[in-house]
Amino acid sequence: MPTQRLSVVVTRRLPEIVETRMKELFDVELRDPDTRMTREDLADAVKRCDVLVPCVTDQIDAALLAQAGPRLKLIANYGAGVDHIDVSTARSRGILVSNTPGVGAEDTADMVMALILGVVRRLPEGMAEMQAGRWQGWSPMGHLGGRIGGRRLGILGMGRIGQAVARRARAFGMQIHYHNRRRLRPEIEGDLEATYWESLDQMIARMDIISVNCPHTPSTFHLLNARRLKLLKPSAVVVNTSRGEVIDENALTRGIRAGEIAGAGLDVFEHGHEINPRLRELPNVVLLPHMGSATQEGRVEMGEKVIINIKTFADGHRPPDQVVPGML
Repeated sequence: MPTQRLSVVVTRRLPEIVETRMKELFDVELRDPDTRMTREDLADAVKRCDVLVPCVTDQIDAALLAQAGPRLKLIANYGAGVDHIDVSTARSRGILVSNTPGVGAEDTADMVMALILGVVRRLPEGMAEMQAGRWQGWSPMGHLGGRIGGRRLGILGMGRIGQAVARRARAFGMQIHYHNRRRLRPEIEGDLEATYWESLDQMIARMDIISVNCPHTPSTFHLLNARRLKLLKPSAVVVNTSRGEVIDENALTRGIRAGEIAGAGLDVFEHGHEINPRLRELPNVVLLPHMGSATQEGRVEMGEKVIINIKTFADGHRPPDQVVPGML
């Protein structure tokens, strides 16, 4: 007798090739149209499925997990970050959690460099002028930005993404500095020509550009708080492609408006898609809608990792990308 296929609920639309493969392997319920699930939708899903495939827009907290039915045994997150999932509560209820680490590192690092260039070279201002038909021709003092070669880049979080940023920034002639929970091995540090700072305060006070590449955890919430943002040089630029909660967004906005910070490039925001309206008004700020890992190739690879995690679990083994509370 054939083994009964796992019941899988996917909370958002995924690339067609990924959805097709899921339909071949599992009893899958796909999201159509591609809208965010309501709280009620999620509660209904966890009551009846074996596997939930959420993404960053879904809050899987203790209250929701309390409504889970006995069938739910795996939350196979579509994405690397799991700060929207209460991993400890899931584990206590016998529910495994997996993610898709490493897939978006190169794509996100590309976006870090795009944001650095966008802010320092004033690209959005130039684009807006061209699109509005206001450009009156070249002038020696027009649209002056800055040269990124030779600038000090302070990377906050030196995991896969941070290291990918370091490799790119070196090619642009930047000096690489970093602060991390643990210092890199000497050979990696040497290969990246990176200088380690044990003190975050001392590092950010000396940097020209700060790139936030650490995950959001209780210990990194508002890591760049009002006090630390005050330490930045007035010529410094802040770039964030990680999680918005790592920066005190209101304090950052105040600092830029006061001329205490030169600018910012943000792909993520403290309150999701609800962005401080004063931040939108600033010409020296580049805002993107969480596009850091948004490539066709990356999204398919993420889906493939989700499928491998589910299939491995279905075969009675530990998912290769299982997340445990001690990792966070």
